[in-house]
Amino acid sequence: MHLSSGYLGIQTFGYALVLTANILLLVQLLRKGFISGDAGRAEWLFISAIVLSAAWGLAAMVGDEWRSLAWDRIAAAADILRYGTWMAFLLAVLYPEPIRSWPRRPMALAALAVLAFSLGGLALASLGSLGLRGLGQALAGGSLALAVTGLVLLEQVWRNQPAESTWNIKPICIGLAFGFAYDIYVFSEAVMLGRLDQDAVDVRAIVHSLATPLLFVASQRHRSWSQRIQLSRNAVFYSATLLLIGVYLLFIAGVGYYVRYFGGTWGRALQVAILAAALLALTVVLLSASLRARLRVFLGKHLFSYRFDYREEWLRFTAMLSTPTAPTEVGGLVIRGLADMVECPAGGLWTQQLGGADYVPAARWNMNIGEAKEAPDSSLCRLLRDREWIVDIEEFRSQPRLYGDLVLPLWLATHPNAWLVIPLLVGGKMIGFVVLAKPRTSVDLNWEVRDLLKTAARQAAVFLAQMHATEALLEARKFDAFNRMSAFVVHDLKNIITQLSLMLKNAQRHAANPEFQQDMLLTVESSLEKMRQMMAQLREGQKPVGSVSGVDLAALLDRLRSTAEARGRKVDLEIVDELSTRGHPERLERVLGHVVQNALDATTAAGRVWIRLERDAGRARIVVADNGVGMTKEFIHSQLFRPFNTTKESGMGIGSYESYQYISELGGSMKVESEVGQGTEITILLPLLDTRTRSDLTAPGSLAA
Repeated sequence: MHLSSGYLGIQTFGYALVLTANILLLVQLLRKGFISGDAGRAEWLFISAIVLSAAWGLAAMVGDEWRSLAWDRIAAAADILRYGTWMAFLLAVLYPEPIRSWPRRPMALAALAVLAFSLGGLALASLGSLGLRGLGQALAGGSLALAVTGLVLLEQVWRNQPAESTWNIKPICIGLAFGFAYDIYVFSEAVMLGRLDQDAVDVRAIVHSLATPLLFVASQRHRSWSQRIQLSRNAVFYSATLLLIGVYLLFIAGVGYYVRYFGGTWGRALQVAILAAALLALTVVLLSASLRARLRVFLGKHLFSYRFDYREEWLRFTAMLSTPTAPTEVGGLVIRGLADMVECPAGGLWTQQLGGADYVPAARWNMNIGEAKEAPDSSLCRLLRDREWIVDIEEFRSQPRLYGDLVLPLWLATHPNAWLVIPLLVGGKMIGFVVLAKPRTSVDLNWEVRDLLKTAARQAAVFLAQMHATEALLEARKFDAFNRMSAFVVHDLKNIITQLSLMLKNAQRHAANPEFQQDMLLTVESSLEKMRQMMAQLREGQKPVGSVSGVDLAALLDRLRSTAEARGRKVDLEIVDELSTRGHPERLERVLGHVVQNALDATTAAGRVWIRLERDAGRARIVVADNGVGMTKEFIHSQLFRPFNTTKESGMGIGSYESYQYISELGGSMKVESEVGQGTEITILLPLLDTRTRSDLTAPGSLAA
């Protein structure tokens, strides 16, 4: 469109620039063979838009120089047709099918209606002889509608362009969007405020000419313009929303224009008030979930063969189920995932009660579901489980024969918002069901909706079953840890019982011996203290009783030797180095005592058991060896350090496992070498604890201060 002003030099320069730039672009395209035998509809429309742009520049420049109203009208017509050709080009990229199928496309119909509106306004202005000012006012609304429609089409093309074709279409999208956006700025002010920003109008032609280099770049990549584009529902939704907003703003602008000119002294104030109220109403509408839901349902029904974009629905549903959250919140995610598919604002989840068979409320989302229970043998559960049928409560009330002998439970039949009951089945077993509230807008529960909900419900059921299995596994692991700890305690109790049994057996012969009585009291006291420690360990879990401290290994091994001698067995002890390590003294003594006891059990009374303590490469090396029965290589590799595996007739197979685990916890290691009939040698390496209290500077031979 051309609107003249006092700045004729600037406008004339701009129109001359538009004319020159488009002629140069046209010549370059023809020279490069842009239009060839295989040129498609998009290529011809691209050339036509460039020709009309040059014609607009020529007519507007002549009108400026000659002060001719006729040429101004010709320039305005060329501007409108230029817009129409660019919109046709975008439609050709968006819809590669023949033009005769375009009437079925709402976007094409909208573009045609806007073009007809703009040309009609120009014709009425020309027939009415309104003059230059009247022509500008008449065309401002049509030009704004053209710019908004062009931007909507451009957004459609860009959003639906395949990823591999984005590079091809990017320059032309940037260039046209730049011009459309600038025109929206210029003409929205003219329509809504009744005046033009004259400076912006004067440089409009210059701004449009800046896009010409981008059009040239796009022409060099034009071979991929017409690749097939698959429209997404989100793209249509956002574009339709943008188009409706544009129509709404145009309507409000028209109302404001009317009020301004016919409202008397209050005209301008009322115009501002109406504009503020309209913007507030627009904000409320955009934030309304119900209206968004109705628009989605309308577009899905009338613009697509299938209502849902299954890829998008499935990705969204899977992403929601996979959201990192606490196990107690997973049920809420399942409800929301199913509810979002059918625009429901609330719902509840029922699952089987822990340790029971009834289905009880497990999660809720914006829905009051109380504490209603449902027995697994009720008619509702049988229908859901046997037929995997989605129960439409409204349909059941109007056509109960479709549901056979179904009797709705009282809590469901009297619920004011209940709409659907969706079963959650895994492998023929129903782990629960979801009740959804009435949707924000009317939803036709046809086969497509039912199939989507059933498929999503199966996925949700698998997810819930996996969560329940994980919880059961964690619980089993806790019991396993408790049982393992209990096995350690039982093993220690067995040793205490053996010690007390031996004491009672000797009491028959030495009951009158004062030394034996004293030793018996000490043994009972020691056994009582050990049992107290084991009870504390059972209460506190696997955390050992007592604190970590330095352990004198030489003294510990000497106590083990003395204990063996008190039982009538001899153990040879060789202390090469006095060494210490860090650990729980009682537990380390119990672990090493088990290794020594195993060596004694593996040898006869005439056999030999020996212990050696020495330093080895910065660690304490303890060797416990015997010349007893020995073990096979297979037993050492596959069973020795596993719980509940033993070669003893009365053993539990716990002691070796506990010894290996605790030595590893201390940062040590155990190595076993054995031969059947030759004996066994167990080497234990432990980290050293340096207990020196004097400095090396005062070693023997140094000078005293």
